Amino acid sequence: MSDTTNIYEETPDLDTTGGRISRAREASGLTVKEVAWRLGVKLSTIHAWESDRSQPGAHRMNMLSGMLNVSVSWVLHGVGTGPVEPEDESEMIESVGAQLDRLKLLHAETGQLITRLQHDMDKLSTN
Repeated sequence: MSDTTNIYEETPDLDTTGGRISRAREASGLTVKEVAWRLGVKLSTIHAWESDRSQPGAHRMNMLSGMLNVSVSWVLHGVGTGPVEPEDESEMIESVGAQLDRLKLLHAETGQLITRLQHDMDKLSTN
């Protein structure tokens, strides 16, 4: 956006507030856990924001926007400074690769949790 462009002349991003928060977080390379820790909120709070079940208060919205390098107006209304999307193919491949690595880690953690729960259920059923 040039200095002479009015934000109202832009085509707004029609995603929801939660969708824009999620996209900006992913573009910044931060995990939900990292954002929650930096803002001093629970993981469930970030999930609620990203799924449009709630919105950050003014103070946290300002902190979140700064952390994700986007404007508050973009998060709330879809106009203003949005996230920098990867432009070339190698950046996209790297970004998708990082997301895949995170997903594999989450999959492994889920498997471990299932195993623990099954073990606990087995112990309970033998008592």
